[in-house]
Amino acid sequence: MSKNVGGVIHERGYVYNFHFHLVWVTKYRHEAFTTPKLVAEMTDILTKIARLNEVNIEQMEVMPDHIHLLLSFKPKYAPTNVVKAFKGGSARLFFELHPEIKAQKF
Repeated sequence: MSKNVGGVIHERGYVYNFHFHLVWVTKYRHEAFTTPKLVAEMTDILTKIARLNEVNIEQMEVMPDHIHLLLSFKPKYAPTNVVKAFKGGSARLFFELHPEIKAQKF
């Protein structure tokens, strides 16, 4: 069981205060998230990925051609694996919902 005291997270055996700012753009910076519905769907996808990977999203902004995330996760997870989970998983799930966007823009 973890507890958060003043931004510092106390776990059994270690203490951490780790924040990771992740920003990535769509391929060729094509605008993919152009409606509130598309933004909400991507937000839901990112929230699900975070829950599955024990990642806390502190702030999130889905822009038409890029995404900003401020993340906190346990030090036992490698940042590269967290990035792969978000970028790869979100693209796969989003294009399953919207194959027409993939065909038109990517």
